Amino acid sequence: MSARWPLGLLFCAATLVSAVARAETEAVAPPPAPAPGVAPPPAPERVKPPPLHVEYFQYGVAIVAETNLDAGAVCDTEGAPCILGGAGGLAIRGGYRSAGPWYIGGAYQFAKMDSANLYRLGIFQQLRVEMRYMPDIGLRAAPYVSWGLGALAYGNEWGVETGGGLAFGGVGAEFELSRLALIGFGVVYRPMLIAGWTDTAGAVRATGVAHFLGAEFQFELRSEIGRR
Repeated sequence: MSARWPLGLLFCAATLVSAVARAETEAVAPPPAPAPGVAPPPAPERVKPPPLHVEYFQYGVAIVAETNLDAGAVCDTEGAPCILGGAGGLAIRGGYRSAGPWYIGGAYQFAKMDSANLYRLGIFQQLRVEMRYMPDIGLRAAPYVSWGLGALAYGNEWGVETGGGLAFGGVGAEFELSRLALIGFGVVYRPMLIAGWTDTAGAVRATGVAHFLGAEFQFELRSEIGRR
């Protein structure tokens, strides 16, 4: 009996070592090559999550400048200086930014206009409906085109002595400082129909179409209002 124990232990140890070696060989062995003429199975595709579409309320202010390209019949009064000069002021705007490339909103703008000293403080005011189209180009800076319609008022010291309507179209670009803060710059062309009136110097101003080129530096914020 005593001679069988060592032989039995040696047999068990040899069997265990052989099983362990066979398991390690199978674990590191490469997968079998595909049979000739048979394409390997395709690698699994990585599924990307759908893009996050967020809607915003976008609002802000802009420093604006207006250059008179042509005052039209408004400044055709003989012997009277032109009451429509350059202007500078501030615009306040707010609107809805869709999950896509569209923005629609409104803006109120006031500017001190050079009135050739005919007004103590000539204030030119605009109230506009605005639209922007902003294609996504995958960068933090994005171009846009803008257009819209509005109304205007002009007079001394915030008074309204004449009014009219306007249209505009322009281009610009905006840059994302963060997901919720932007700066931008835009240039617009504005033809304005201004009704005739008699100014404070007694000069009769005819109804006419004045043409302005405007530029603005914008700072705007966004507030999330929904996502889909």
